[in-house]
Amino acid sequence: MRRHRRLPLLAPLLAPLLVFAAACAPAREAAGSPVSPLTRIPAADRQTAPDLTGSSLDGKSVSLAGYRGKVVVLNVWASWCGPCRAEAPELSRAQRALGVKGVQVLGVDTDARQDKGRAFQDEHDLVYPSLHDPGSRKLVRLPKGYMPQALPYTLFIDRHGKIAAKYLSPLTEADVRTITRPLLAE
Repeated sequence: MRRHRRLPLLAPLLAPLLVFAAACAPAREAAGSPVSPLTRIPAADRQTAPDLTGSSLDGKSVSLAGYRGKVVVLNVWASWCGPCRAEAPELSRAQRALGVKGVQVLGVDTDARQDKGRAFQDEHDLVYPSLHDPGSRKLVRLPKGYMPQALPYTLFIDRHGKIAAKYLSPLTEADVRTITRPLLAE
C-alpha cells in the first residue's frame, strides 16, 4: 500500500524522462511503420536560410553565408544528446568524403556551456566547424516550420542559401551522400 502513495510523487520526476525519450525516438505512423525522417523542399518552395553568424567552438568567426556556393549540411546538436553522439563520426566522414565535391558540414552546438561543446568536438574529432548557439538564440531566426523540436536536427541548404531539405533523425554518411547528390547536381 505504501508504494502506491509514493507513485504520485514520482510522476513529476518521470515526466521529463518520458518527454525526452519520445523526442529522441523516430516518429511512427499509426500502423507502426516508420515515417521518413526526410522532407525535401521543391526548389520553387525553398526559403532563404538566415545568416547564422558567430563564434565557432574553436573561437573563430563562422557564418552560414560564408559557405554560399556550397551545399551546407547544417546539423543542430548538443553534447548530452545520445543520438548526436552516434551521428558525429558519420558527419565527419561525410565532410572528409564530400568536402572536395562542394559539401560543407556546419554544426550548431546548443549547449549552454561552450566548454561542453568543445569537449564533445574533441572527443569525436569533428573535422567541421560548429557555431556555438546556447539556448538556440540564433536558430530562432529560421523560417517558420524549420525550428528544431528535437535533436539531432539537420537542414540541407542549397548552393543559393535556400533550405532544400530537413532531416529529423540521426544521419549516416550514406544519408548525407544520398540527400546531397541531387543538390550538388542543381
